[in-house]
Amino acid sequence: MSDAAIVGLGMTTPLGSGVAVNWAALLAGKSGVGPIRRFDASRYPVTFAGEVHLPHAGLALYRALIDEALDEALAGVELGRVRPERIGVFMGSEAARPDLTELADRVLNERPSNADEVAAHMPAAPTQQVARRVGARGTVATLSTACTSSGQAVGEALLAIRRGEVDVAITGGVDVLVHPLMVTGFARLGALSTRNHDPEGASRPFDLDRDGFVLGEGAGVMILASERVAARVGPVLGWLRGYGCSSNAWRITDSPPDGRGAAQAMLAALADAKIGPDKVAYVNAHGTGTAQNDLSEARGVVRALGAYVDRVPVSSTKSMMAHLVAACGVVEAIVSLLAVRERVAPPTINLDTPDPDCAVRHVPWKPVALEPGVALTNAFGFGGSNATLVVAAP
Repeated sequence: MSDAAIVGLGMTTPLGSGVAVNWAALLAGKSGVGPIRRFDASRYPVTFAGEVHLPHAGLALYRALIDEALDEALAGVELGRVRPERIGVFMGSEAARPDLTELADRVLNERPSNADEVAAHMPAAPTQQVARRVGARGTVATLSTACTSSGQAVGEALLAIRRGEVDVAITGGVDVLVHPLMVTGFARLGALSTRNHDPEGASRPFDLDRDGFVLGEGAGVMILASERVAARVGPVLGWLRGYGCSSNAWRITDSPPDGRGAAQAMLAALADAKIGPDKVAYVNAHGTGTAQNDLSEARGVVRALGAYVDRVPVSSTKSMMAHLVAACGVVEAIVSLLAVRERVAPPTINLDTPDPDCAVRHVPWKPVALEPGVALTNAFGFGGSNATLVVAAP
């Protein structure tokens, strides 16, 4: 069983475009959350989010986000040195959320070619978009498991490389959540923070006063290569060493209080990487800022790390990026790789009073130095799916 080399990285989030821009913002404790600008949210229960505004993207933001992250990830990667049928694409996404009434009217009344717009908003659209752009003719797969989507997509890409199906896998995820339907729906469920008076302080993972997550949007792309071809495809930026997955079989809206599903995914990822918890230097938590899920994850971390839990820093970058849902797994995997590569853990901002029931080693407000080792990065989905990845420095 082999690792996969990471040879390309790209991301766009509410903090900005590009890996370097995002990394600098995270270390500085910058928030990408603010009042909603895309539509008039004044009559909604929540009036803020983590938005991405790309020039000239308009209604095509979903596709523009993928293109921007892919462009960055491809820089310096020599895909032409691999046969197209040995290149696969594994993306995590959900359906894009256009104004369906307007879209239906255009498709009905304008020329038939506009029916392509319908397909462009299907969950599989990002996978096919990437495959067409790079000419990938190998295995393709779309994962649509809510917040776990791109974490699972990266993990499945690793498995495909190990099975020998592909030599290169382009993987990642995208989501555009700042939409009236999503704001209304999640607010009605009581899942969103309602700190309309303080948007930047609203995402408060593991804080005693947390009151819900903050909607965000963005995209991330990671390019993986087998050890056999990595040297001729591009510089090795890091390694993907393990993948674990589980299901809570609990409730749609929260996680079991004992954290068993989270622990199962983390332990499975460590076993897949053939390492023990003593080798873990950092955990990038799913850390949404909801009462039950933060508690469940923290207890899962305690169960997974055991005697080593007090020495492993744990932080949630959703405190700054907001919750990117289908894109959060890959984006946070990239952040985790940077953390172990640079040996510094980004902080959890707004963590003023850590919840004593979330008994892990938090990183409030300021970055902390890391010991050598691997990072665990968690993506736990609405509905009960869990995925954990193990990443390591070059």
